[in-house]
Amino acid sequence: MNKTCRIVNLQEEYSQLYKENLSLLENGAPEKMNASRAKAFDLFVEKGIPSNKVEEYKYTNLQPFFKGSFDIALSSDAALEGAAENFNCGVPELDTHNVFLINGWFANQDDCNQLPKGVVVGSIREKAEQYPEVFEKYYNENTPNNLDAMAAMNTAFAQDGAFIYVPKGVVVEKPIQLVNIMSGDNDRLVFQRNLIVVEENAQVKVMLCDHTISPQKFVINNLTEVFVKENSVFDIYNVQNQHNLTTQVSGMYVHQKKHSNILTNNLTLHSGVTRNNIRVTMDDEHCESHVYGLYLSDKNQHVDNFTFIDHAKPNCQSFELFKGVMDDSASGAFTGRVLVRPDAQQTNAYQSNNNLLLTDNAKINSKPQLEIYADDVKCSHGATVGQLDDEAMFYLRARGINQTEGRILLMFAFAYEVIEKIRVEPLKENIRSLVEKRFRGEFDKCDSCVVCGQQGSSVSCL
Repeated sequence: MNKTCRIVNLQEEYSQLYKENLSLLENGAPEKMNASRAKAFDLFVEKGIPSNKVEEYKYTNLQPFFKGSFDIALSSDAALEGAAENFNCGVPELDTHNVFLINGWFANQDDCNQLPKGVVVGSIREKAEQYPEVFEKYYNENTPNNLDAMAAMNTAFAQDGAFIYVPKGVVVEKPIQLVNIMSGDNDRLVFQRNLIVVEENAQVKVMLCDHTISPQKFVINNLTEVFVKENSVFDIYNVQNQHNLTTQVSGMYVHQKKHSNILTNNLTLHSGVTRNNIRVTMDDEHCESHVYGLYLSDKNQHVDNFTFIDHAKPNCQSFELFKGVMDDSASGAFTGRVLVRPDAQQTNAYQSNNNLLLTDNAKINSKPQLEIYADDVKCSHGATVGQLDDEAMFYLRARGINQTEGRILLMFAFAYEVIEKIRVEPLKENIRSLVEKRFRGEFDKCDSCVVCGQQGSSVSCL
């Protein structure tokens, strides 16, 4: 069932939307999801859609993008499930367990019967009923609803998403790919909620791919909670590749336990307005986190990355690197906060943000931050904003490489430091190819992506 809503007065009309449709929002949802929904709604109303008057959203005013006339899916749409059935990801040699969602609702899964014994993948609302002990223990336990209005909004409005559970000692060899397909005849507001739990001594890699196949305006609020237990290894790759009418707010909240190792890599290749919120909490000794990001923007696109690495316990390490390339009149922002708490002795924390501005009209705001309350630590942070190196360009020209090719080579060398962190080889190669095409102005749909439908699509799937 779709509900059409016209939003002009943000606070009043989102409140009305929630209250008028509460019975539909709660219908079929797990008890804890609905209990969390009520409290989160109050927090959302208190805070409202962030403007740039909110310190953490200083460089991104979201309010204009949440105004308008939107369809919102209050139940799954069987008529759209054919889009998932026809989906064909064109990454050569990429072998994954595919999971599909349509406008935030779980649609189907290709081959999850081939998953290792005990691994659970499915709809969050359905699996919550089948595995209540897992859902009750973890759902909404690591979401900063009281700190971030967009997290609270997701908790209040989201009805479905993906549930991934990896039991103790299980290694999932093939990545799990979550493809969220956005489709509709009208502008659309989409909420999606994912819960991922990786038990002790387990390993899994997850790929998130949001794919808009309709030319309409989409406003997307996605949130993923991740719990990584002792001695486990977890990778997650968030590939954002949408058309210019897409506004996306993506929340990634990771909670680590002893001797766990996590890697997040946020790859914003194309979008209209993107805000990424990434929080990692190292809540036990000897945790290791790798937090990476690459963002490419041109025309009037805008990308804002906010990260918070919480060293809550001693003997942990974090490595953070974000790089951006801004062209035309694009704008970007990076705010990275590393908190080292008083008990977190023997902490190693490294943070870096580097940016290339290719025109005088492009701009970036960078704000790296270290907040240290322990004395036995090794921490560093830094940021750079600059243009292509004239000396390097002269060197290339002197060796017969023309200006255009030299420019592309330098941009790609700059970006590759993040690309090389990808630990799934076929995905790494495909991202490398997409980034090179982006720099060459050849960015297009995947050659074999059936969903895209038309030549000249401005987006590309994985």
